[in-house]
Amino acid sequence: MPYIETNGANIFYTDEGSGPPVLLVHGWSCDGTDWAWQTPALKAAGYRCVVPDLRGHGRSSVTEDGYTPRGYAADLAALLGELRTGPVVAIGHSMGGAAVVALAVEHPEAVRAVVPVDSGYGQTGTAEQLAPLIEAVKAPDGAAFAQQMFSTFYGAAAPPHLKEIHMRRIAAMHPQVRWKALAGMFAGEDQFCLKPEAERYLRRVQAPALAFRAGNQDPVAVAAWERACFQHPKSAALAWEGYGHWLHQERPEEFNRVLLEWLAGLG
Repeated sequence: MPYIETNGANIFYTDEGSGPPVLLVHGWSCDGTDWAWQTPALKAAGYRCVVPDLRGHGRSSVTEDGYTPRGYAADLAALLGELRTGPVVAIGHSMGGAAVVALAVEHPEAVRAVVPVDSGYGQTGTAEQLAPLIEAVKAPDGAAFAQQMFSTFYGAAAPPHLKEIHMRRIAAMHPQVRWKALAGMFAGEDQFCLKPEAERYLRRVQAPALAFRAGNQDPVAVAAWERACFQHPKSAALAWEGYGHWLHQERPEEFNRVLLEWLAGLG
């Protein structure tokens, strides 16, 4: 079975296709099947697709700790080293976007380019203001609270089955993972997902970046902020207004086209 044991966790992954390697990292409550809309197109275009389940998610094991973007990045770096991929294009959605940015900052030798998709970093507010949200997700009825919160994350064009899939996965989450993964993004001295810390952290990314923004925030404003943070001249940030958080599943054909065109231009 395709597992790697690293940092006290068994990480499940798939490794398919041949050619330049692409790493695809899912978000909070999700798993590697989130990229089923992208892997066929990437493989057909001549890319090797490495798709893990982050610790505590999908088929990977639940551990006591490690649920921070930097912790996930350490797992991903170990996985890439085991597979001897060389530098990858690291694509991540939501919490996975923070994880691949952490991979690019903490393990720059592992990343050729980074593609954050409606990422979890750049949130406004303070850790103190977000603490009640984390406590609500931690509570015994935290799954229902999280489902209600996520029910607003879909655009009008989202197929109804997407919401059903995501709601069921939230219900299936281990309670410890459910709140610790959120706390890992927004609480503690190590966090970089709140906007002031995110600005400083993103400026440390040396690889070219292609950022996508949609969802409930103002995508145009957030994309402009995000592009200003990235240093590489080939970086770009796109705003897709009117679409939800899982834009790569709502608009897969357009997403895949834009992604492949940008990758082809990296040289």
